[in-house]
Amino acid sequence: MTWSDVSVETDAAAASRRPALRLEGVGRTYEVGPIAVDALREVDLSVWSGEFVVLLGPSGSGKTTLLNLVGGIEEPTSGRILVSGKDIATLNARQRTAYRRDQVGFVFQYFNLVPTLTALENVEIIAELSGKDVPRRSREALAKVGLADLADRFPGQMSGGQQQRVAIARAIVKEPPLLLCDEPTGSLDLVTGRQVLAVLRELTQEAHRTVVLVTHNSAIAEIADRVLWLHAGTVAREDRIIAPARAQDLDW
Repeated sequence: MTWSDVSVETDAAAASRRPALRLEGVGRTYEVGPIAVDALREVDLSVWSGEFVVLLGPSGSGKTTLLNLVGGIEEPTSGRILVSGKDIATLNARQRTAYRRDQVGFVFQYFNLVPTLTALENVEIIAELSGKDVPRRSREALAKVGLADLADRFPGQMSGGQQQRVAIARAIVKEPPLLLCDEPTGSLDLVTGRQVLAVLRELTQEAHRTVVLVTHNSAIAEIADRVLWLHAGTVAREDRIIAPARAQDLDW
């Protein structure tokens, strides 16, 4: 089963009017013994196709929970999450698996590469889940992140920044319209962090891919099109960046 098997609105004019991602009254409550903890409360937000959006906020503000809900890793307690016009909160387990495979690419703080596989093989294991021409598509993905010459290297032979770029290649080899990044520079130094952010920004501009990036580092927000500040499970503030900075110029 693929995401295309899930009923979505296909009218071209309607699709052009709607956001790529829309949250309506989304809440997420966790039961901790007898106590109910609201990680998110009545969140409303829209993200448009081709936007680079940064979610900022302190630890415990709900950033990662929001990303997990959008990625179909968790289910909301209340509200609707619309992706391409379809409420993913209504999907069954098989449909959610298809959604994660076909529509979403994930990039995390830790690279999660298989140490016994080369860079190319690490990308291929994801490419095999999403179509044919696996070697070609995998090499193209590595080329997009500037690692065409390192396809045969193992993770232990690569720097942290190079490993994170392999992780990005794995995320984009499926050509997902939505890329979700959770602290992708959190374990990197300034120089390699800039390189990784530059790759993500370029992917947004070249492929018109929508990127939602979670970070606690306010300096990273300077490269975004829009910044959403989370506090205590709600969107407390929204800033639109008129002229996003270059990733190479960031300093933190």
